[in-house]
Amino acid sequence: MVGIALSGTYIPAFRLDRGIVAQNWGRASIGGERSVANNDEDSATMAVEASINCLTGMDPGLVDGLFFASTTGVYQEKMNAVLVAAATDMRRSITTADFTQSLRAGTGAVKSALDAVKAGSMKNVLVAAADARLGYPRSDQEQAFGDGAAAVLVSGDDVVAEYEGGYSICNEMFDVWRNPEDTYVRTWESRFILGEGYTANMVEAVSGLLKKMNLQAKDITRVIMPAPDARTHKGLAKKLGFDAETQLADPLLSKIGHCGAAQPLIMLAAALEQAQPGDRLLLACYGDGADAMLFKVTEAIKQERKNRTLEQYLAHKLPLTSYSRFLSYKGLVETVPGEPFRLFSSATVTWRDRNSILRCHASKCNQCGTVAFPVQRVCPICDAKDDFVEVRIAEMNGQVFTYTLDNLAGRSDDPVVVQTVAEFGAEKVRFYGMMTDCIPAQVKVGMPLGLTFRRIYDGMGMHNYFWKCRPLTIGGQE
Repeated sequence: MVGIALSGTYIPAFRLDRGIVAQNWGRASIGGERSVANNDEDSATMAVEASINCLTGMDPGLVDGLFFASTTGVYQEKMNAVLVAAATDMRRSITTADFTQSLRAGTGAVKSALDAVKAGSMKNVLVAAADARLGYPRSDQEQAFGDGAAAVLVSGDDVVAEYEGGYSICNEMFDVWRNPEDTYVRTWESRFILGEGYTANMVEAVSGLLKKMNLQAKDITRVIMPAPDARTHKGLAKKLGFDAETQLADPLLSKIGHCGAAQPLIMLAAALEQAQPGDRLLLACYGDGADAMLFKVTEAIKQERKNRTLEQYLAHKLPLTSYSRFLSYKGLVETVPGEPFRLFSSATVTWRDRNSILRCHASKCNQCGTVAFPVQRVCPICDAKDDFVEVRIAEMNGQVFTYTLDNLAGRSDDPVVVQTVAEFGAEKVRFYGMMTDCIPAQVKVGMPLGLTFRRIYDGMGMHNYFWKCRPLTIGGQE
């Protein structure tokens, strides 16, 4: 039995009311809000968050492959999947691959993972999809797009959703595209996109799958179809014979927006969180054609999990109150960098200390048991030299030990940096670093914290990543 064994999502904390965008351009709002990646987030960091959430309770060393899907990968000639695998602390002897340049990158990666597991070349493949696309200023896409990520573990053991079959078509047309030199997503006339593109291709793919599997619309429990807008979404469901009230999964457009290649996996993960044994889930995705896949939920769905749900991410949010901050977070207006970040990068140092920098490894002394971060060759307590084992602390929770509000170190769009000394785990591992996704005035000693993988600064043409701490709760929501 091959299918989905685990799933997890990640939605950035910041939300932007679409009315704020509309007001700045003197146009109408499309309603609701959209998720916005923080200024230290990108598709790679979001994919790491989703991957860690997906693998909660599982040893990442059991994963045989990682497929990363995105239209906004941080590198064009350097494998993004390797960065995600390192930060998720997977072993080196795995298969990695990037799927990109299409909104079907996520479903394409899932299909490839299913084929690989079915063929026996790998037992467990993690598919992580993330996107942070840009729409032209004042366009509908600027409001409609969202930022987010999801991950699913494709396996042949203990699956919660068995893969029953798929149907795909390809279609060459210019409807939504982006050239290498483009910052923003280009689009053709909307009636052409929605009629000859989205609706026609989705109808063909879904109808083809139902015919192939000898099923009718009424046999499907939940229909998962990302859509550009709510009206088109419901129109497609009606054309295919699905009941929009009872069968159609929430496209999440008013809550987070359309998260590109990650959207179908975000919606799939959300559906699995509510699924019951025996449910049939139909997943379909459009982009230069369409993919349609059918899954049947198993008894394993009843197993209790401790990962964070999509509903928790939706509740765990901070308002982004200005359009100018949105522009700066997206890198569309240049900000003055904080003093600590006017630095030179070193590929050599990053490689040498990669276990601490990327994998969040600490050293545990074999003599006295002290855990120190980053990895220390000499134990700070008993002075034992080179007598330690490496342990990962990224999944530990902790609290603020002490902190300082630095009003001189931050960027011009985020001027206050919360320099934090935190203690994590039962060992009270000391961590010194910056706090993110927080309201500085609300930080206090004893505040519950977790760790998160973030982009620190760019230099010498390289993106530099490290770990930051962040509050576990915002507004009382975990």
